[in-house]
Amino acid sequence: MNRIGNRDNNRRANAERRSTMFLFTLPTMILYVVFFLVTMAIGLYYSFTDWNGLSKEYSIIGLKNYTSVLTDYRFGKALLFNIKYTAAIVIGITVVALVCALALNNVKRFSTFFRSVYFIPAVISMLTVGLIWNELFLRALPLVGQALGIKALSSSILANMKLAFWGILIVNLWQGCAQPMVLFLAGLQSIPSDLYEAATMDGASRWARFRNVTLPYLLPTLNIVVITQTKAGLTIFDYIKVMTNGGPAQSTEAVGLLIYRHAVAEGKFSRSIAESMVLFVIVAAVAALSLKITNKSQVGE
Repeated sequence: MNRIGNRDNNRRANAERRSTMFLFTLPTMILYVVFFLVTMAIGLYYSFTDWNGLSKEYSIIGLKNYTSVLTDYRFGKALLFNIKYTAAIVIGITVVALVCALALNNVKRFSTFFRSVYFIPAVISMLTVGLIWNELFLRALPLVGQALGIKALSSSILANMKLAFWGILIVNLWQGCAQPMVLFLAGLQSIPSDLYEAATMDGASRWARFRNVTLPYLLPTLNIVVITQTKAGLTIFDYIKVMTNGGPAQSTEAVGLLIYRHAVAEGKFSRSIAESMVLFVIVAAVAALSLKITNKSQVGE
């Protein structure tokens, strides 16, 4: 009888716990459904129409928008820009943030001060950062280029078709490293110190300790950084809009800016939604692939 009574009490406690957890997640679920799933379903519907974003009348045209997007040279060029930019930003931010985190993790004096200094760019808006760097590239850097006799730097690099890409990338790296660096720092501080002591006693070199102790513990953090930066690279808009507006000669026109122009400036709203859907599928596929690759190598496996 006592066992049956205890079993009933446990079931009742588990049911109450599940109900409580469900109620805690319910507001988030409602927001997710309303502001993501419902709006995405509406957008998917309009992508099969010829709606211009303003008219009350529109027609169903099937897959015509998707066919136009996938065969459009301008979209392909913008997508290629996004792919190159994403590869550069993922590698650049991951390496720079990890190096900064390793360096700051070894700083003992004024560590809080240095971490605050490195984190300051993250609290400034992208719009502000873009405007500040725009002025630096326009007024300060040309003076340095002229003084050093470097022709490529004697004018704003944002007006140069070959260098505008790197100008945007530098600004993104400067601001985008702060948050990944904090994540890496948190990951470094969670590594048990006795593992380093044991590796040192076994005669492991600094590189061997990093490869066999540090890196496996940082893989979950590395996974998050790669996915977030991949998404940021494929959907970049703010920096380009502020710094080059896609120029010069559309050399920095990314997919995000193309979607904005089709929707707002050219009245091709349904087509811009189709472009957004294509971009969403690409981002989801890259994120799933990244998760699959990094989950194979976790600590202890």
